[in-house]
Amino acid sequence: MAAKQKTLSDAFYETLKDVYWAEKQSVKALKKSAKAAEHEELRQAFVTHGEESAVQVERLQQVFELIGKSARAKTCEAMQGITSEMEEDLEDFGETPAADAVLAACAQAVEHYEISRYGTLKTWATQLGYTDAAKLLDQTLQEEKKADALLSKIAEKINVEGATGA
Repeated sequence: MAAKQKTLSDAFYETLKDVYWAEKQSVKALKKSAKAAEHEELRQAFVTHGEESAVQVERLQQVFELIGKSARAKTCEAMQGITSEMEEDLEDFGETPAADAVLAACAQAVEHYEISRYGTLKTWATQLGYTDAAKLLDQTLQEEKKADALLSKIAEKINVEGATGA
């Protein structure tokens, strides 16, 4: 018997499960990053985006509902790798002048991954006729882009401070 042909709808659902897991991990990583950050603006960015990410998890649950599937998470190897690298970097740089710069860089790696995935999911949702899901995914995509831009702005300041030890 031949294997079932995989469709774009299957890819959408599998990627959605992957992002659902990743977003839940992002909430945890942002809480940890907020505790570790010394720079007040960076700490506040982590707190704010952590709250935003919790809402994004709920939004993903709505997307699952819209496509008639149960909200299930599938381990995201990419996010596991990024958060593992963050843990390692926190150990290596935790008490150094460069710690906040490294934290910001790790957070941007998460944001860039999420931007990639949400952009893909939004495109696929549109192609599959999931108009309401596409709108929800775009809302999250815009929030991720905004968080990335804020991290870039903050990084410009703290990277200078980390370079000089000020």
